[in-house]
Amino acid sequence: MPEIVYREAIKRGLEEALESDPRVFMMGEDIGEYGGAYAVTAGFLKKFGPERIKDTPISEQAFMGAGIGAAAGGLRPIIELMSISFSLVAFDQIVNMAANLRYMSGGQISVPMVIRAPTGAGVQLGATHSHSFETWLAEVPGMKVVCPSNSYDALGLIRTAIKDDNPVFFAEPALLYGVKGEVPDEYYEIELGKARIARAGSDITLVSYGYGMKLVEAAADGLSLVGVSAEVIDLRSLNPLDMDAVVASVQKTHRIVVVDSARRTGGIMAEVAAEVQQRAAEWLDGPVMRVGSVDVPWPYSHGLEQKVLTDADDVLAAVAEGYGL
Repeated sequence: MPEIVYREAIKRGLEEALESDPRVFMMGEDIGEYGGAYAVTAGFLKKFGPERIKDTPISEQAFMGAGIGAAAGGLRPIIELMSISFSLVAFDQIVNMAANLRYMSGGQISVPMVIRAPTGAGVQLGATHSHSFETWLAEVPGMKVVCPSNSYDALGLIRTAIKDDNPVFFAEPALLYGVKGEVPDEYYEIELGKARIARAGSDITLVSYGYGMKLVEAAADGLSLVGVSAEVIDLRSLNPLDMDAVVASVQKTHRIVVVDSARRTGGIMAEVAAEVQQRAAEWLDGPVMRVGSVDVPWPYSHGLEQKVLTDADDVLAAVAEGYGL
């Protein structure tokens, strides 16, 4: 299969939607003339024009509200935030309006919109630009949340997200934009809420999503060198969450390590750990082990940031501590 980088996979999905559905348009900061903070929308303004590609002021609350209104009125907006950290300014619109309008209107109003944002630390953007708020948003009923870890999933999930009649938050790990992955030329979609078994194994289950998949894959490689077979699960979707896939894996391996590249406290893996404990405790040969980044503001210094950001060695340490492997 041909290989394309992560940003190009998302770009392909956006371009397809703009070409095939006149209801689709995009709004966001620097998505037009500049081509997007991470070059995802490069060339879109020239190709689709200012009616479909709308540059906005630095006014997240305003253009998020405009997007919600457009979606309620029958259009299918795609809203790009320059950073997921900036979603804080628009949280009232996202959480109170977008996520609740369908429920509060008794199904009379739908909000078919996609909110895209780069997420995560590791690119030296400092404490105010390095958050991973997809873990917060996954708690909100009515808001679907996905975070693909590779080019194949990025394209399949963005296609599905744009067609969904509910608001979908599409978190894109900033560290993955330039990473290549295989993507077939044939059309495909990926169902929201279905995890991926990235690697089959029999001795321990490693679970993560987004950038964290690089860490668990590397840890699985390290474990294989000492004869330990790791099953690796990519959640892909944080809401809905595919706990059936995780529980089924635990019933096979009897051991589990859950990995958040975001901060350990309050991450989605706390929810996964609690569900495993409730639904599969009798299958476990030891504790549910959690791994995450250090609970401090993200440093700007590259060396300090890397020290705070969790890595494959932390995963291996958790495997050894919890299960002696």
